[in-house]
Amino acid sequence: MNRDEYGFETLAIHAGQDPDALTGAVVPPIYQTSTYKQDGVGGTRGGYEYSRTANPTRTALEQCLAALENGARAFAFASGMAAEDCLIRTLCRPGDRVLIPGDAYGGTFRLFDKVLTTWGVQHAPVMQTDLEAVARAAEAQRPRLIWAETPTNPLLSIVDIRALAAIAHEHGALLVVDNTFASPYLQRPLDLGADFIVHSTTKYLGGHSDVVGGAVVIKDPSHAEALAFTQNATGAVAGPFDAWLTLRGIRTLAVRMDRHCANAARIAHALAEHPAVASVLYPGLPGHPGHELAKAQMRDFGGMVSFRVAAGEAAAVELCAKTRLFTLGESLGGVESLIEHPARMTHASTAGSPLEVPADLVRLSVGIEDPDDLIADLSQAVA
Repeated sequence: MNRDEYGFETLAIHAGQDPDALTGAVVPPIYQTSTYKQDGVGGTRGGYEYSRTANPTRTALEQCLAALENGARAFAFASGMAAEDCLIRTLCRPGDRVLIPGDAYGGTFRLFDKVLTTWGVQHAPVMQTDLEAVARAAEAQRPRLIWAETPTNPLLSIVDIRALAAIAHEHGALLVVDNTFASPYLQRPLDLGADFIVHSTTKYLGGHSDVVGGAVVIKDPSHAEALAFTQNATGAVAGPFDAWLTLRGIRTLAVRMDRHCANAARIAHALAEHPAVASVLYPGLPGHPGHELAKAQMRDFGGMVSFRVAAGEAAAVELCAKTRLFTLGESLGGVESLIEHPARMTHASTAGSPLEVPADLVRLSVGIEDPDDLIADLSQAVA
């Protein structure tokens, strides 16, 4: 499809997903196969020889992701962390440095702090809302990459993608943006100057908490060959059924995100008025320091809400156990609402580090249930 001719919702349903040529099936088949018959040595059909290297169902997902993010090419992985690891190992070499967010996702921090340091890749955290600090760090560190999240997980900071891209390129670095929280429906970092996008497709793209996956989308096609080689060599690819499930989720991404955003906004405003809540972290609130920037670079403010409990850590932990509709669990972006205590769950790996999250923080992944029911559930739990 010519992506310039169609809107986002149309691309989500049709990009990479033509009706099956053999049967006319409107949903792409699941090519549940490991290998392919060759017509003579080297005579592959469509370039498919082994499903670690390529699979038609995975190709359909990758073409769709590239179209949605306006990228040159996309690669689908077995998980978001596999996508991050493969991209870093493709772009970096021992001795390279990476600037990471001062409030990065705990899994990303663990990858840099516990795995990549043993490979000789060093990292330096910097609060990326402070662009002067980023510029100073880039001048001092001379990084190979600047790694960004926006909104960040779990503090929901908003960083200026255009400005980060300018700083990165001025210092000879590449900009990677984790777009998991926003999804391509709300934000397209490549259009704002980023060089690479990573996703946990487990989250909003899949959207139903029934599949684990990841993706990398690239802006410059010159990076495709190297990334494809590393992915094939290391093998952390999305299986055909996982790719098919993710494609199924993407078809409803736009309508789901509209509901996620609407519900999150109502919940954020309700929490902001509750006396037991010390502060609400949600970029849709006018008092959020990134509110105006989020309005400028996002379609809407997303479905994630974090808040701090006035009575402290014990009360925050107790609150997480009292909800009835919000399920206590890790992950996010599904149709059902989830609640968690980041300091003890998703971000436990940051304990004792400069990235440690507040102990009184609660994170919500707001689903698409009736918002009145969700607000009532949180009200009884907070009370």
